[in-house]
Amino acid sequence: MVDVRMPQLGESVLEGTVSRWLVREGDFVKREQPLLEVATDKADTEIPAPAAGRVTRIAAAEGSVVAKEGLLCQIDEAASEAPGAAEQRPQAAAAASSPAPAPAPAPGSNGHDESARPLSSPSTKKLALEAGVDLRGVQGTGEHGRITRDDVMRAAHGAAAEPAPQASAAPSPGIAASQAAELSQLIQSSGGFVPPVPGVGYGAYKVPPYTPKPGDKVVPFSRRRRITADHMVYSKVTSPHVVTVAEVDLHETSKLRDAHKDEFKKAGVSLTFLSFICAAAVRALREHPEFNARVLENSYVVLRDVNLGVAVDTPGGLIVPSIKHADELSLRGIARSIDELAGRAKSGKITADDLANTTFTVSNPGLKGNLFGGAIISQPNVGILRMGEIKKRVVVVTKDKEDSIAIHPVMFLALSYDHRIIDGVLANSFLWRVTDILSRGEFEV
Repeated sequence: MVDVRMPQLGESVLEGTVSRWLVREGDFVKREQPLLEVATDKADTEIPAPAAGRVTRIAAAEGSVVAKEGLLCQIDEAASEAPGAAEQRPQAAAAASSPAPAPAPAPGSNGHDESARPLSSPSTKKLALEAGVDLRGVQGTGEHGRITRDDVMRAAHGAAAEPAPQASAAPSPGIAASQAAELSQLIQSSGGFVPPVPGVGYGAYKVPPYTPKPGDKVVPFSRRRRITADHMVYSKVTSPHVVTVAEVDLHETSKLRDAHKDEFKKAGVSLTFLSFICAAAVRALREHPEFNARVLENSYVVLRDVNLGVAVDTPGGLIVPSIKHADELSLRGIARSIDELAGRAKSGKITADDLANTTFTVSNPGLKGNLFGGAIISQPNVGILRMGEIKKRVVVVTKDKEDSIAIHPVMFLALSYDHRIIDGVLANSFLWRVTDILSRGEFEV
């Protein structure tokens, strides 16, 4: 019998939520066949079968939170794929999709079953511990009864948990206020200021309440959108953002791309302008290591590894997987890595490790018209480079001390940086070096 256990889904991920079973008890599975989908705060992951055999027991129901190394299911390797198992499957499927009844509490446990842990994320558990809230007495309003940070904040302030808002209901100011209260507590503990309350106001200013009207549509945040929103608000409050912009003449890089893109295509690799910009950014990071850093409480650390994050648009929203040790790769290696990450992200095959440990980010908003924009830094990075639209423009070309007019492909690059440790001189030097590499077409293809 093979025990299938919850794997380590990332360096900082200690548990996962069983979002969907792809098999049922009694099913015969092949080795590496996906068994279930597990959701974490970082990514959704499929867990494959470690061996071929029959699924004899599903130990974790959909919606349950399972710690690392916790039992998910059991597979009988000795079983053969024989007919007759299908009759048992409807009952097994019902067992897999509904939580198992909780066992009776052990003597001396004060009526609490320590093994029946409430559904909540690690960050929510940490918040509850700090606030002195017993999660076993909190009614969860999230998916599958999951306890959210809002539930903990309401419990901490003695308020009864409210039922989850319906899609047609107006957003509750109390929910926004509790989220801001958590952020405020975090900032105050480090000696910062008290931020405005989203959807409520700040000081004497109050946001007018929302009044539902016919035709309005209230769209609840998806899990990924909620995580993204919290990340962006935290980044803007934590890091003093400064944006600097440079104009890049891509004539030489464009010629190099035209000369080699067919060769790359035959090898199954897309030679895009994004590949060149990522390669230029990696070289500039090695020459300006302070940009490959993160801020600690009273210091900052210059990181050894260069893990370049590349923003990818997926059906579920924007995610930022990273090219690990990007400074050790050639232009072809970077281009191939971008293709592989983008393909896996769009097909839902990205892993928590793919999204972890990014040290700097390049963002490509796409082809649909933008001059430039200042991106929000992806914490805990200290910089992000955002591409603009590539347009043919009239430029002045100097050759042999003579100026002439030409039409070249031109792009604006915008660098957002954390002014806590990056000064303007260093930021300008970094961005100048990126544009210098691109304008000269200084790449080994």
